[in-house]
Amino acid sequence: MAIDPRTPVVVGVGQLVNRVDEGDAPRAPHELMVEALRLAEADAGAPGAAARAEVVAAVPVISWRYRDPARLVADAVGAAGAATWYPTVGGNTPQLLVNRLARAVAAGDVDLGVVVGGEAYRTRMDARKHGRELDWPRQDDEVAPTWNDGEPMLMGHPAEQARGIFMPTQAYPLFENALWHESGRTLEEHLAHVGRVWAGFSQVAATNPYAWRRTAYTPAEITTPTEDNRLVGFPYTKRMVSNPDVDMSSAVVVCSADRAAALGAPRDRWVFVHAGTDGKDRTMSERRDFVSSPAIGTAGSLALELADVRVEELGHLDLYSCFPSAVQLAVKELGVDDTLPLTVYGGLGFAGGPWNNPVGHAIASMVDVLRRDAGAVGLVTANGGHVDKHSFGVYSTAPPAAGFRHAAPQAQIDEVPGTGVEDDYQGPATVETWTVMFGRDRRPERAHAAVRTPAGSRAWAVSDDADLMARAASEDLVGAAVVVGPDGVMSFA
Repeated sequence: MAIDPRTPVVVGVGQLVNRVDEGDAPRAPHELMVEALRLAEADAGAPGAAARAEVVAAVPVISWRYRDPARLVADAVGAAGAATWYPTVGGNTPQLLVNRLARAVAAGDVDLGVVVGGEAYRTRMDARKHGRELDWPRQDDEVAPTWNDGEPMLMGHPAEQARGIFMPTQAYPLFENALWHESGRTLEEHLAHVGRVWAGFSQVAATNPYAWRRTAYTPAEITTPTEDNRLVGFPYTKRMVSNPDVDMSSAVVVCSADRAAALGAPRDRWVFVHAGTDGKDRTMSERRDFVSSPAIGTAGSLALELADVRVEELGHLDLYSCFPSAVQLAVKELGVDDTLPLTVYGGLGFAGGPWNNPVGHAIASMVDVLRRDAGAVGLVTANGGHVDKHSFGVYSTAPPAAGFRHAAPQAQIDEVPGTGVEDDYQGPATVETWTVMFGRDRRPERAHAAVRTPAGSRAWAVSDDADLMARAASEDLVGAAVVVGPDGVMSFA
């Protein structure tokens, strides 16, 4: 079939694992991005391609404060005239940026652009631990990217934050325990189920040359608390959560099919972007429940529809895997068979969870996999915040019959009713979901719960009572009667 010259195509990808723990020289995040982009340029078989980029899009960086890291990357590769994109934080941003770039290519606004991401968090934390100053560049406050999505940097609802609930390790176990309850399994059965899925991710990471941790674990080795696998937030152990303590980078080169041919990029290495979607769920406090994601169900399904592919026809998947609950929600909403391989990257706990950029690596891995399986279709899902910001991408070496298609079905997602929130509720309530947070000494430190008031609204409650935490770390509390007192302190009724 004839290919529309404006069809967006990935011609090159690059990944870098900077093993500072094994003697590699520390490098700043933007330097890691530059190196990954050089690798992507070589992968495309197009020397000098990066210098021709009209857009350099950078995934938000956590390990250093940049105003516009894309500008540093653009200058380093000779693309001084490129526009720079730098959105607000979120694990969805790598796919969001590819979607935005593909739209610009399809519209004829851009012929060639790149998406880069990099973190040097392990180096940053080591420097902080030893009191070392890093001589990485600092950009003046006046420096600004050409485009920013304008999203405020929010991690949850004020009602959650008022109870000290703002970290992903505090949030995702809430979804896990709600899903456990819904499954009807015993705790042992549920952990066995989750362990099996997570072991599959570790097995893929073990074969991925760009994975940070290349060890295949058994389900029991993942879910059983031990000295080196402590509980983090019940029921999650250390091996069940994302590992951001890495120095890694990735790059993706996207251009029009016309430009790809002009660059001389080998045709058998082209991977087309068929479709992309973006959407947002409500905050934890406001969402309907903890066992569904309207944004995944609506936007994720729509991405497949736009690509004219059914979920059972997908050859490869990479489901965002910061925590097991995120994967289970995607499996549930998209109708995925969870006995099949769910990742081509290896997951954030094993292959690496470089803050906002794991999906940069997942996209690069998907491109490599699809090149070895010509004609197969792959889906990449991306998740930011507390299961609330989502992006999806469909890829294949076969060109899309209808060209690249994109949608942001936010109005449809917002049609799903939410839940009212009571910030300072006191009185009787029932537990909707809960978790217990553990310290590095393996002792329980604090329980927190989403509770429902008699009126049906949602409130947040906490406790550091030893007996309550012991019960909360061993049995299903959904539906338990509690009393919420001043400052949200709860006790069993």
